Amino acid sequence: MEPYMAVGLSPTVWGVRKREEIKKNIEHIRELVAAATWLSSLDLPVKLIAIPEGSLQGFTDEVFDMDHEEYANTIAIDIPGEETDLLGEIAKQYGCYVIAQAKARDERFPNRFFNNAFIIDPRGKIILRHYKNSPLFPVEHSVCPHDIFDEWIKIHGRNLQAFFPVVDTDIGKLGCALANEGSYPEYIRGLAMNGAEVVYRPSYPHPHTQNEFWEVQNRARALDNNIYIIAPNTGTYYLTVDSPVPVDTFGGKSMIVDYKGRVIGKHEYGAGSSYCAAVIDIDALRDFRSRSPWANWMKDLRTEIIQLIYERPIYPKNLWLEQKPYKHAEYREKVIEKQIEKMFEMGVWTRPEKRRKK
Repeated sequence: MEPYMAVGLSPTVWGVRKREEIKKNIEHIRELVAAATWLSSLDLPVKLIAIPEGSLQGFTDEVFDMDHEEYANTIAIDIPGEETDLLGEIAKQYGCYVIAQAKARDERFPNRFFNNAFIIDPRGKIILRHYKNSPLFPVEHSVCPHDIFDEWIKIHGRNLQAFFPVVDTDIGKLGCALANEGSYPEYIRGLAMNGAEVVYRPSYPHPHTQNEFWEVQNRARALDNNIYIIAPNTGTYYLTVDSPVPVDTFGGKSMIVDYKGRVIGKHEYGAGSSYCAAVIDIDALRDFRSRSPWANWMKDLRTEIIQLIYERPIYPKNLWLEQKPYKHAEYREKVIEKQIEKMFEMGVWTRPEKRRKK
C-alpha cells in the first residue's frame, strides 16, 4: 500500500436552526476541499478527507439546550440522505474517502437522534456508520448505544463491531471516535482491538484545546494503540446563519498523529477556515506492529487482570430506552450529581472536606 496524504479540514461553520440550512455549510466545505486537496497533493496524492464534528449542523442542540424530540424532527438528518449524497459527490469528484459527522435519526427509534460519524468511499457510497458511544454528557442530548443498551444488543449483538465498527479499505482499516469519546482510553482501544489503523477523532472546544487536553489525548491514544489519529477541529463558528460576528469557539489545534504518538500535521490557528495534512503510511504502521519487541503495546494486554477494573457498573445503562434525554439542568440534578456521589459511595474517590456528610 503506497503512502498517501490525509487532509483534516477546519471549516467555518454556521449553526443551523432547520435542516435546509445545512446546505450552506456543505457548499463551504466543497470550496475548502478544493483548496486543501490541491495544495496538499503537491506532496502526495490525497486519499482521505476528514470533516470535523459540527461542520454540517453546528452545535445548536448543545448551545440552545433544545428539546430532544424537537431537534430530531427539525434538524437531524437521515443517513443515507440528501446531505450525505452531497458529500458523496465530493468523494467521487476527488477520488477520496470522506469522513464526516452529523446528528441523525434512526427509523428503528422514532423521535430520537444519535450523533453519528460516517465514512463515504470514492464511489460516493456510505461504507460505515458509527454511533457515538459517549456524548458530551453535561450538554449534548444525543442518544448513544449504552442509553438503549438492551435494545441495541438485540439488534446489533454484543461484539466489537456493534460498538466499535471498523471498515477495511484500500487505504487501511478505518474507524471513528467522536470528540468526547477520545476523552476516555477505552473507546479508541475498542476500535484498535477491532483492527483499526486510522481513527477519525474530531472537534474539541476551547479552552481544552489550547490548554493541552486535546493534544495529550490524541497523542496518547495514537501511541497506546499504534494507530494514526486524524483530529480536525472546527474553525470559526457563527451561532446561526444570521449571526453577524463569528467566535473562535474551538481554538484551533487541528492535528494528525502517527502510530508513535508524534504530531506529523497540524494547524494551530482556530479562526477562519483552514486544514492540516500529513502522510499516512499504513505499511510502515503494520511493519512496526509486527517487528517491535516492546512498543507494540497491545500484544501484552493482560486481559484477565484488566477485566477486574470494569466488573462493577458505573454509568447507568438504558437511560433513554423509555424516555427522551433530559435538558441541561435536569441532567445535572438527576444524573451528574448522582454519579459523583456514587464514586464516593463506591470508595473510588475520597470526599473533599466541603462535601463531607454531617
